[in-house]
Amino acid sequence: MKNLLKLETSPYLLQHQDNPVHWQPWSAETLALARKEGKPILLSVGYAACHWCHVMAHESFENEETAALMNDLFINIKVDREERPDIDQIYQSALALLGEQGGWPLTMFLNSSGEPFWGGTYFPPENSYGRPGFRNVLRTVSEIFKNEPEKVTKNRDALKSALKSLNATQEGDRPKLTLEVLERIAARYAEEADPVHGGIGSAPKFPQTYVLENIWRSYLRTGNAALSEVVIKALTSMSQGGIYDHLGGGFARYSTDAEWLAPHFEKMLYDNAQILDLLLMVHHETKSELFEERIQETVGWLLREMVTEEGGFAATIDADSEGVEGKFYTWSKTEIDEILGEHAPHFNEIYGILPEGNWENTNIINRLKYPDRLDIQAEADLAPWRQALFDHRENRIRPGLDDKVLTDWNGLMIATLARAGQYFEEVHWIDAAERAFVAITTHSMEQNGRLFHSYRLGRALHTGLLDDYANMARAALVLHEVTGKAFYLERAEQWIAILNTHFWDDNGGGYFYTADDAEALIVRSKNAHDNAVPSGNGTMLEVLAKLHLLTGARDPFEKATNLLRCFSSELARNFFPLATLLNNFETLVNARQVIIIGNRSDAEVIDLINVLKDISLPSKVVNILEDTDSLPFDHPAKEKKKLEGKPTAYLCTGPTCSPPANSVATFAALLKETTAHGPA
Repeated sequence: MKNLLKLETSPYLLQHQDNPVHWQPWSAETLALARKEGKPILLSVGYAACHWCHVMAHESFENEETAALMNDLFINIKVDREERPDIDQIYQSALALLGEQGGWPLTMFLNSSGEPFWGGTYFPPENSYGRPGFRNVLRTVSEIFKNEPEKVTKNRDALKSALKSLNATQEGDRPKLTLEVLERIAARYAEEADPVHGGIGSAPKFPQTYVLENIWRSYLRTGNAALSEVVIKALTSMSQGGIYDHLGGGFARYSTDAEWLAPHFEKMLYDNAQILDLLLMVHHETKSELFEERIQETVGWLLREMVTEEGGFAATIDADSEGVEGKFYTWSKTEIDEILGEHAPHFNEIYGILPEGNWENTNIINRLKYPDRLDIQAEADLAPWRQALFDHRENRIRPGLDDKVLTDWNGLMIATLARAGQYFEEVHWIDAAERAFVAITTHSMEQNGRLFHSYRLGRALHTGLLDDYANMARAALVLHEVTGKAFYLERAEQWIAILNTHFWDDNGGGYFYTADDAEALIVRSKNAHDNAVPSGNGTMLEVLAKLHLLTGARDPFEKATNLLRCFSSELARNFFPLATLLNNFETLVNARQVIIIGNRSDAEVIDLINVLKDISLPSKVVNILEDTDSLPFDHPAKEKKKLEGKPTAYLCTGPTCSPPANSVATFAALLKETTAHGPA
């Protein structure tokens, strides 16, 4: 047997092609090999930008003695969690059922049917950090597998049963979800906010954009300013903390501390898409200069560093360079003094640079000491100094780029970028979003519309998952709203039809994570929980609601209500991981339909569209029509006309529409009157 990873396209798997471990890819053939040899499987799951994955690789997988032990006792499978989130999701759930905290690297032990019986995450080579040494773990697990099969069987059966139960449609009370219930949930979320440093919870601190969006939406409905303060403080702390790259733009994955100072330095496409989306939503109201600057800089980073040759967006940038976490991003005070000269003392004061370092004997550039904007001239003075440091940093050895194009993550960024491009009148952002959409439909889609999950080196791999279709359908609807191009709407309808055919659960409702004709794993996952990315079922609630409102078709609305019914029983048990589903419930029951009658290119129509920039309406659906003849007979705007022959806007909620507004002033007044509060 030999290491087969050189045949793969994933940068993470290729990082391990020269390990002395006889790594195999996940496949039916590999499971059959384990069955033939009577060995347990060691499943190792990670991703290219993962710091602790690199640590375990250097300590154990590159070690000849450890590799020999692995090869002798196990069939070793290496999986990129970004390529196979379906596999990762199942075994992360299994680890949680064992009472362990999940994460990466994930280390699971399976039988030859792929059924788990024990596992963990990072293991040091020898006993340390209160964790057993990896070589001891290997010997112990192998001995138990051989000599105490009843223990293995007991664990396997318990985990398998629990996994099936987790993914079954839950029975029990189905509390009625209303906007009033949403307010109570948002208030409960807000109780978890850190009043000192901002954000949700304590260290390690993740952006949790779905939760913050839930709180923001409740503020918009109720006018409760305390809720808006939670969101603004969190975004300000993230934007000024070390989690943000103050020189090059873009946010790291999470902060290791409560203050937002020290990140794990990997930059993920999905995090940046979601943070941009929330910054944009909040900027509609606050017009914060800081938030606008972070949006502009982060999009600048995206278009400078993350666009692939095909026009799609790359997945991640590594945390490590030259084998050291954060080396590319951190500075000594001496370096900064030499580069900035007489300006260094002022820069060091503003950005928290210390002689002894502010983190592990080095410095992370941050503005936690000065989170508020300085005066215009003072902010302008800082820009060339940041540029000088950025130019110097460009000569360093860069962290690795994982340039595989993931369909679901691209869907998130396409939608955000198109919205931001329209809002800031940056046409080239919309163009980049459309190019990425074309890249996916050209390279990661079959003629019949079926999607693949991943594309790299000319190969599209792995049958598309729920998140791929949900996020790309959402992106298509955003592009339709932004550009008016009908084919985006048609593409969204095609993907939803595929989901309804191959993913819908005819028995319990809701969408499975994998298609009915995809590779069979030990369980077919179905849930509405947010993880690192928004829940596919939660996203589909928005997609189906918008499709119903844009086309008048009844089936999407019925699917949406069935989907909600499927997962509503979970609200009584634990609503914390359901934020995306909860957010998009508002779109289903309380969407603000903006109907503008006129030609999209007319100056007066553009003026009416621009009014929407002054109020945060996350559940709005915009439809620009020459006339209302094409609307279904029961649409509230059916037969509505232009007022005085001028482009005219109507704001419709449920079965009723507002009076017509054919000027900027009357439309702005209408929006202010029909929302819980006006712009700040």
